[in-house]
Parts: sequence; structure tokens; C-alpha cells
Amino acid sequence: MYTRKDGWLAAHVGQELVMMSAGSGAYLGLNEIGARVWELIDRPMAVTQICAALADEFETTPEACQAEVEAFLSELETRGAVVKRS
Repeated sequence: MYTRKDGWLAAHVGQELVMMSAGSGAYLGLNEIGARVWELIDRPMAVTQICAALADEFETTPEACQAEVEAFLSELETRGAVVKRS
């Protein structure tokens, strides 16, 4: 289960999402799919749930989606933007 970490400000710029950590001043830019994942994890959500939602909106296979979403969330976790909960 992943959810957003508090303290991140986000704004849409076209189809992208620009984010800034109020605490560290770090910036992130997310593409359309990354922005959608960010929207989905406004409450704790499992990777399988995220992929189910993405499959309804984007062309992807479950295997490809899971690998990409796990890598993306791992990167966001490293940057302090998300929290992984068990």
C-alpha cells in the first residue's frame, strides 16, 4: 500500500504535474500517467489497485503496468514523496 507523504505541493501544468516539497524544496515533474498515479494515492492504495485503474484509462498490460508502477513508486519513495505501508 502506498500513499502520499505530507508536505508536497502540486499543480497541473498542461497534462503534467509539477510538485514541490515544502520541507526540502525538492522539485518533481510528473507526466500524465505519473500525475494520475499521484491522484490515485491520495488514500492508501495497493499497486494492483493502481494498475486496475490505469488499465481502464491507458493501454497497458498488467505485467508491464505493475513493473512500471513499482519502479515509479520506489523512485517517489526515495525522493520522500510517498510512504509505503504494509
